[in-house]
Amino acid sequence: MKVGFIGLGNAGAKLAGSLLRNGIDLTVRDLDKEAAQDLLDGGAGWAESPKEMAEKCDLVITCLPSPSICAEVMESPDGLIAGLSPGKIWLEMSTTDEAEVRRIGALVEEIGAFPLDCPVSGGCHRAATGNIAILVGGDRSTFEQALPVLGAMGREILHTGELGSASVLKVMTNFLATANLVSLCEALTTTAKAGLDLNVVYEAIRISSGNSFVHETESQVILNGSRDINFTMDLVSKDIGIFDKIAQDLEVPLELSPLLVQIFKDGEQKYGPREWSSNIIRRLEDQTGVQVLAPGFPEQMVDEEEEIPGYEIKCKNSD
Repeated sequence: MKVGFIGLGNAGAKLAGSLLRNGIDLTVRDLDKEAAQDLLDGGAGWAESPKEMAEKCDLVITCLPSPSICAEVMESPDGLIAGLSPGKIWLEMSTTDEAEVRRIGALVEEIGAFPLDCPVSGGCHRAATGNIAILVGGDRSTFEQALPVLGAMGREILHTGELGSASVLKVMTNFLATANLVSLCEALTTTAKAGLDLNVVYEAIRISSGNSFVHETESQVILNGSRDINFTMDLVSKDIGIFDKIAQDLEVPLELSPLLVQIFKDGEQKYGPREWSSNIIRRLEDQTGVQVLAPGFPEQMVDEEEEIPGYEIKCKNSD
């Protein structure tokens, strides 16, 4: 199967790298050709337009920063839809709006091609090693066709139901991760202000009921001072904003979600939209005069788990 990949940002370049590393026949594209250079040097092909890529490839992946950019890549005159033909597959791996992925998915289906929404979760360090989790919404038979490609990029792969369902679940998981990040920022700042050893604080959280994936990753780069989790404040705002709008549309009276949206909008205003998301702790550092730092923590997270072929996760108590 010939695979195309459009969007070689923080996550996209790493996902595309996993495809290439695992022997997939890969063609890539990004507005910045320099972002593709390592992949091109490794044997990937290049497409001059999304249309050309769709004509060349059996399955095309988009991994883009916003729904509006995805719409442009898909629907412009030289866009991906213009080059699709019956039987081909489009995988949307961006974190995007459920309604938008369904709208574009309907246009893909009109051609006789097949859409899947496939957002990832687990951090860029796990995307780099092929150990990231992938949520997949769409037709079951299309999912099964795409599973070998998905398994080359990720480890645990969950079919979530109809098209758009994975996008809802993705922004839900990002909402939970953001809530955890903000609570960790408050816990670390408070214990630092109390004069506790932050190396001890880190271990106390890690071995306790307060532990989490977010703590074992983002707390480390917070304490290092780099705050480099390879994800930016504007992307957090986008993702939790989508989740908050879903709740508003469904008339679910959330309390934490609007507060998180407000906190990250404030962070963007203070430190810039492209500031690392983990540096949201700086809001508390600036107000308290405390630096939340400790020796011995890494500047960036590295996934040290061995890469294994991806596999489908089966839901408990399901048929």
